[in-house]
Amino acid sequence: MEQYEPERLSAPQLAAMRRSLKDGRGALTRRSLLRASGTGALALGGLGVLSACGIPPAARAGDASASDDHSAAEKQVNFSNWTEYMDVSEDEKSRPTLDAFTKRTGIEVKYTEDINDNVEFFGKIKPQLAAGQDTGRDLIIVTDWLAARIIRLGWAQKLDHANLPHAFATLSAQFRRPDWDPGRAYSYPWTGIPTVIAYNEKATGGRKVDSVTQLLDDPRLKGKVSFLSEMRDSVGMTLLDMGKDPGSFTDADFDAAIGRMQKGVDTKQIRRFTGNDYTADLSKGDIAACVAWAGDIIQLQADNPAIKFSIPSAGYITSSDNMLVPAGARHKTNAEKLMDYYYELPVAAQLAAYINYVCPVDGVAGELAKIDESMASNTLILPDKAMAAKSRAFRSLEPDEETAYEEKFAKLIGA
Repeated sequence: MEQYEPERLSAPQLAAMRRSLKDGRGALTRRSLLRASGTGALALGGLGVLSACGIPPAARAGDASASDDHSAAEKQVNFSNWTEYMDVSEDEKSRPTLDAFTKRTGIEVKYTEDINDNVEFFGKIKPQLAAGQDTGRDLIIVTDWLAARIIRLGWAQKLDHANLPHAFATLSAQFRRPDWDPGRAYSYPWTGIPTVIAYNEKATGGRKVDSVTQLLDDPRLKGKVSFLSEMRDSVGMTLLDMGKDPGSFTDADFDAAIGRMQKGVDTKQIRRFTGNDYTADLSKGDIAACVAWAGDIIQLQADNPAIKFSIPSAGYITSSDNMLVPAGARHKTNAEKLMDYYYELPVAAQLAAYINYVCPVDGVAGELAKIDESMASNTLILPDKAMAAKSRAFRSLEPDEETAYEEKFAKLIGA
């Protein structure tokens, strides 16, 4: 097997990674910190990248023989997930949905919360995947940029949709066709994480803020606006406001979006670029309006009714965390059964009620209402059709694009 070498990270990429891990989405550990101050833990895309040159892609798992799957003989599945990303009982001694799966199927789940950051986790499993070895994991959950890379390198197993009837039927339309996995041949989303506009109604004098144009041009908001220090969120939302598709933009479009925000910096319309630390300023009113992560807003609204959110008519950015079966996994069929289980409506509702992120399962509202009516009506957890139609994903980036874009964005935010 040929040797592979990690591609050197550029200075802008390293800076972006440090921002993400220090105070951005990569710094957070899901529900525990979401309750305190933040939303999901997404590391920036394009970090920890391997060079496309000299990396031998693993054989596509869809071409593997049936004898490689030991599911029938070994009733188990090894599942790696982020911390605080699975429901637990009131006494915190059991995991109800996982226990119910084992009781029904006889498949024991070894559940491990060993993902704290995409970059770090990829570093753990990369040598084994590159060598064609079993990672010891049958099911993993990673953010969309890393899912795209694993799939592109041939390190994910192609799914058998015959084992995924619920997932195939109930996956929400907004998650069905990512550019990195058309038709969801290799992945299914665990949850979605929207980027929206948030505002403090007291700080705006009762006025609604519902566009990036307002954030950048309304003189009544001058000095009380913040954008996020995560490039995809801030640039993506600005591109949408300019009538550009974040899924198919050009270099010129990116430069125009940077220029638009640069004007906001120069005129001091923008107070600062933040990680999740904008939440305290928004709650106090020091920031009147901002680009925000939806998970933050759900938590802030519980304590401060003045905190509102809006979905711009131009659209909003949604990222996702996704389930994949790594190449070399011993229990592919068992993993697929577990994936499908979380698309059954009562199970999906139980999970959504615990983690408070966008549920990617259509038709779950009735079941969620049985648990918590307020959650079932919260469009940040269950987007209605109008909101889902406005969801857009930031397109996959090549390494050279990543370097160039992060350099320009870092200059903009003074990082």
